[in-house]
Amino acid sequence: MQSWSGKVAIVTGASEGLGLSLARAWAERGANVVLAARRAEPLQAAADALSKLGAAVLAVPTDVTQQKDVERLVAATLERFGRIDVLVNNAGRSARRAIEETTPADFQALWELNFLSVVRSTRACLPQLLEHRGHVVNIGSLAGKIAARWIGAYPASKFPVSAYSQQLRLELGPRGLHVLLVSPGPIARAQPRERATDQFDGLPESARRPGAGAKTRAIDPDDLARRVVRACDDGRAELVIPSKARWLVAISQLWPAMGDWLVRRAT
Repeated sequence: MQSWSGKVAIVTGASEGLGLSLARAWAERGANVVLAARRAEPLQAAADALSKLGAAVLAVPTDVTQQKDVERLVAATLERFGRIDVLVNNAGRSARRAIEETTPADFQALWELNFLSVVRSTRACLPQLLEHRGHVVNIGSLAGKIAARWIGAYPASKFPVSAYSQQLRLELGPRGLHVLLVSPGPIARAQPRERATDQFDGLPESARRPGAGAKTRAIDPDDLARRVVRACDDGRAELVIPSKARWLVAISQLWPAMGDWLVRRAT
């Protein structure tokens, strides 16, 4: 188990949910944490809560779809702490919509947030991460491994995160960069995510549930966050949660028709 004392972790989408749990997990291990999210008030509230743990915390309101915001995030981190050791690309959102109703604009919006923000933030932090032999943690999704029904543009925005993570490992791993892809199922939330009612037009009632009705237990974000930090300790390349989903991913790759049948049964 490596020491995180004095190291610096940036976590995007950190004002609530899994992002806040990830920031807390690194703070509990002694790291300084930088919280990034769009809304200033909940972001500062999250920072205040983590500060009570004794961690050094910096909150930087950031829209990760905007290059200038990302550059400002990196500059503020270096001004305060002088280094970057971990980048957690967590910001993102899911969707609900029948695929025939999903427009090019829907795809573009999720592509910008769920994938291009990962590229944008990673490239901005790379000089520091390579210098300190640091870590990139990309929060993907099971939907980035196997598509599912009724989640619109979401799988198409998460599949590229898997490919990008592998490219980073192949090209920059030999230079000391550790890249971890996290592919979880539905994450438990204190409050249901608010969605526009028209997203559910024509969809079954099950599509309103976490994971669009996937027959799997929601994942505790605090437990997942601790597992992510341990995976960085161990230099792992990927976490698929729940682990049994790896069989479905493998079957879907080797035997697509059987994979589709299993996905229909599981949702």
